[in-house]
Amino acid sequence: MRGLVIRSTGSRYEVQTEQGVMSCTLPGRFRQQVAVATNPVVIGDIVHIEPGDEEGTGRVMEITPRRNKLSRRAAGRRVGVEHVIMANIDVAWIVQSVQKPKFNGGLVDRFLVMASVYDIPAGIVINKADLMDEDSADAMDFWAGLYRHLGYPVVFTRAMLPDGASDLRNALSQGMHVLVGASGVGKSSLVNALIPGAEQRTSHVSERTRKGRHTTTFAELIRIPGGGWLADTPGLREFGLVGLEPAELGHHFPEIAAVLPGCRFPNCTHDHEPGCRVKESVQEILVGSDVAEARISAERYESYLSMLAAIRLGDADTGR
Repeated sequence: MRGLVIRSTGSRYEVQTEQGVMSCTLPGRFRQQVAVATNPVVIGDIVHIEPGDEEGTGRVMEITPRRNKLSRRAAGRRVGVEHVIMANIDVAWIVQSVQKPKFNGGLVDRFLVMASVYDIPAGIVINKADLMDEDSADAMDFWAGLYRHLGYPVVFTRAMLPDGASDLRNALSQGMHVLVGASGVGKSSLVNALIPGAEQRTSHVSERTRKGRHTTTFAELIRIPGGGWLADTPGLREFGLVGLEPAELGHHFPEIAAVLPGCRFPNCTHDHEPGCRVKESVQEILVGSDVAEARISAERYESYLSMLAAIRLGDADTGR
């Protein structure tokens, strides 16, 4: 029997099949893989299951090869082990907020790089647009213009207002979608707005840290009205760059990849080498200026250097 993993609680997996949702366990041979990945089965996986002794139960017998995956390195005692969040993604959306917590371009860039590494189409959601004042509106216009110029879709939302997620709803086509971002940016509120009855728990942002508490404790896929699936994932404060080498990083920045063939050295890392076309192309873009006139923004180049340093130190999970 074939099905889609729609919920993972660590010990059991809910699998959507043509006969309905089945609660499944995982044989020991799969759990032996935890030395490589913390979770051998994730939401989005297509699996073959064997019905169990009780009605509505089963065992996962085979995992279909994944088209792609979204992952990061595990924390705590399992540092260096891959933690896969979701598989077979059609569009991954990084959610940021205008304020509370403040928009983090470095985190967005890390996400976009990782999506590129795994060949996942990516988009950007800027939530809490109703909190914009004159200064933050200019800043958000700058960031939105910058990313749109690079080819990434950018959607503004107001999850707490009636119909405040309509633009995102229009952007969600059929297929598998995932919302990813730090706690407090409003992922769960967006899910509530997009899918009536989803009943995702929401939280308030700490006035002291400006960071939200984790409110989604397990990964789950929920039906989007009209078809397709949307995932809300446990809050992430940082994004790692799993399995990426220093010389590969520039290829995952579209604007850097476009000019790096002009570098003097083929293995140029674009931070210290002479004759670097990338460094020559970096320009400071002022708020309110036309981002289309610039080759590589100083902000994006700063993100590149931060990631490059983290990769060299072997600590690619360090945020900026």
